[in-house]
Amino acid sequence: MSKATESCPSEALQLDPSAYAKRAGYNRPSSDRRLAATTKSGRNPLAAKGQGPGVLEDLTEHAARELADAFPGPLILPGDELAHDPKYPPQSFRSWLNEGLRKNRKLNKNRKTLYVASVPEITSSMYFMKGWLQPDAGKGGKSSASTVLTSPPVEDIIKYTAAFYHGMPVKPFPHHLQFVPWTESKKSGKPGSDTNYIGLLAGNGCTRIRARPCPDGIFKRQLNLEDLLDAAIEMLPSDAYSIILLFDHDMYEDEEDDFCCGRAYGGNRVAVVSTARYHPALDAYAGIDLAHMWPASHCKSYVNDVCAAEGLKPDSAASPRTVANPGPLLSAVEAVKRMRESLSPGAKRGLWFSRLARTIVHELGHCLGLDHCIYYACVMQSTSCMAEDVRQPPYLCPVCLSKVSHAIAYELEGRNEIGKEHYIVERYRSLEKFCDSWNHVGLFAGYGAWLRGRLNQVELRTC
Repeated sequence: MSKATESCPSEALQLDPSAYAKRAGYNRPSSDRRLAATTKSGRNPLAAKGQGPGVLEDLTEHAARELADAFPGPLILPGDELAHDPKYPPQSFRSWLNEGLRKNRKLNKNRKTLYVASVPEITSSMYFMKGWLQPDAGKGGKSSASTVLTSPPVEDIIKYTAAFYHGMPVKPFPHHLQFVPWTESKKSGKPGSDTNYIGLLAGNGCTRIRARPCPDGIFKRQLNLEDLLDAAIEMLPSDAYSIILLFDHDMYEDEEDDFCCGRAYGGNRVAVVSTARYHPALDAYAGIDLAHMWPASHCKSYVNDVCAAEGLKPDSAASPRTVANPGPLLSAVEAVKRMRESLSPGAKRGLWFSRLARTIVHELGHCLGLDHCIYYACVMQSTSCMAEDVRQPPYLCPVCLSKVSHAIAYELEGRNEIGKEHYIVERYRSLEKFCDSWNHVGLFAGYGAWLRGRLNQVELRTC
């Protein structure tokens, strides 16, 4: 079975990286560097001439404590991506702004649209590919149910993406994609290879896509994402800032891969995402703890238990946040706790969509030049597995938000610095409206509460 599905009762939150992070070798950037990472100058925005000794330090720590209620540090539990690569280099706003590749990535009036391509049609001659779609629920145990679910509709994905990248037009890709036979030799040419080819048709163009057996046996076969990305490059419309292709089939990147859920060629502004591994029927196989998906992933007792299993003592220095003083994160936790658990097909489809939505905006972030985030728990963090994926938040941290707001509000819309601040509020409200329409799904109920809490903080700061 999947791990416990009852809501987490704890009201104490883990706002700093876990005790395991130190063992893994992760050293979080200081409060000063985190604030500095949001600015063009690369300097702490609270610094001022004539400050007395210790004043800047006190102001910085106060600001960091206030931000922590909304933007905690990355958890970094055993097996997480930053535990494997704790020295991954940070990308500040300044370094993003000065990135050489951004010369070809800037938004403008003629190149501003995000296109979302629907899952390709399986034509009658390729009917056998339908047998590659259904996961082997037996891999996940008896609880993984044999319920056949329809993958999330592209219309919902477009609406969420438009709210997340508020200010950018998001449209369905105008061409109907189809899987068709590929007329060359079916074999890859490598001795002993079980790779074969299929065609992906878009308009008058057809791209050869490699397919191979799935190494872990969860699906019968999977598609090569590098070939799919090459197809996306050929499809990119002239008015497009970016295009993302959706697939229900499992994907892989190279021969050493078991699977890959999504990838972007940021320099080419294209991305592909597979719905396959987000299927709720695979939760048990993936080791997903349903009671501790975001926002409950920041439950302090849960983090302590995971670290204790590695022989680490609880971090007694971390301070709890209670309902007496709820910040955005605790508001999110409370909103999810109030929900009634449902195992209906509709609830599972909502869960599936929420996971997919988070990955889609992550990959499109790479198309805007954003690298993986190491400053905070953030939607732009990298993940090593499905269990880590569902523990990560749907929001952009202050550093990554500074990049997106600059790209859209300043470069595309021509706003000034005050206009960028207004844009951030507008974007939050757009997302809040979307989340309210999906508040029957845990991630969106939590995100909606988080957004309201964050908006309250922003409004208090500007009063």
